[in-house]
Amino acid sequence: MADEIINMDDMNTIFAVTDKLGIHRESVSVDLTKEDPGIISQSSPSTIEITIPSTTSTEEFSKRLESELKTLGYVETENDEDYDED
Repeated sequence: MADEIINMDDMNTIFAVTDKLGIHRESVSVDLTKEDPGIISQSSPSTIEITIPSTTSTEEFSKRLESELKTLGYVETENDEDYDED
């Protein structure tokens, strides 16, 4: 099977988690192709690197993403920042 490319629905799911945890979108790097088992890492204090898995739904992966980011010390915030692309 050829590499599957992420789409906007995938990105919106990832951003729903990172926004909730107060992580600025410029600090999130998501690989364009999906690859198992999926990767969540913090390459520097200001950068989160994510690879979405190819055999798990992005919705399911988002639960793991939230859990691992909380393990890295991120906590839910009340974020009023507007990320609309107007």
